[in-house]
Amino acid sequence: MELLQLQYFLAVARLEHVTDAARSLHVTQSSLSKTIQRLEEDLGVPLFDRTGRKLRLNAFGSRFLHRAERALFELEQGKQELSDLSSPQHGTIELAVTNASTLPNILRIFQKKHPQIQFHVQMLTTQEMITLLHRGEVDFGLSSPPTNEDEIECQIVFADPILVAVPLGHRLADRSRISLSELKDERFVGVKRGYLTRDLVDSVCSSAGFVPRYVYEGNEPTRLSALVEAGIGIAFIPSTAVNSREQIHYLQVENHELVREIALLSNRSRYLSRAALEFREVVVDYFEAISQETS
Repeated sequence: MELLQLQYFLAVARLEHVTDAARSLHVTQSSLSKTIQRLEEDLGVPLFDRTGRKLRLNAFGSRFLHRAERALFELEQGKQELSDLSSPQHGTIELAVTNASTLPNILRIFQKKHPQIQFHVQMLTTQEMITLLHRGEVDFGLSSPPTNEDEIECQIVFADPILVAVPLGHRLADRSRISLSELKDERFVGVKRGYLTRDLVDSVCSSAGFVPRYVYEGNEPTRLSALVEAGIGIAFIPSTAVNSREQIHYLQVENHELVREIALLSNRSRYLSRAALEFREVVVDYFEAISQETS
């Protein structure tokens, strides 16, 4: 069994299509098919059910996939460990985030300490992030909500209050606190259902006896501030997304646990370089400082 066979097998297993897998590996389809066929001959069993160029893992392939991923994961960890030992002040930290509002400040702090360390950041859903963490393809995930996945270390780093954002000149702009029941007749702008903040807000508002009336629902949380400034509606916005330069007034919500938890996720088995470990310290210290400022 060859390392190349395992790499090709993983590509086909994940994409379930010969053409797409060959394109991702930059090889010909015939070369890929022959390599997979040799692997199956070595193992003595078929790994896929075939329909044209589409392949789907069968029972043998599903069992073998976990072992192959684990083998390549360990080899990659060894490679990263040696790279860290030989060049501890260089390298790249792989990050995944579900929301990037706090990331610029965190990266700015870390890069001042470690200017030679590079970053690669992906904006993902929590489930996409967990998949990459299990595969060992990212060092850390900064996620809201947290997760209880096996093999994933989940460290809650911040309880982020969700505030009510109103434009300057709004009837509530001279208030510092508000009860949810006072918002029942307001127009809201927000993200679509399925986002943690939206689902949390809808649930808490329901317990307060009303359903928010949304005049805008979108996929870009960063656009909400501009809509609030324009007077289209008011919004529920996490405190970490607040921008002091905006023409917006923020109110705290009384008597309700309107808080989203932010967690730092990592694979318990993944080798973490010295730079990655120091990055984790920066993240924890950053959110501790915010907690002290708001307490």
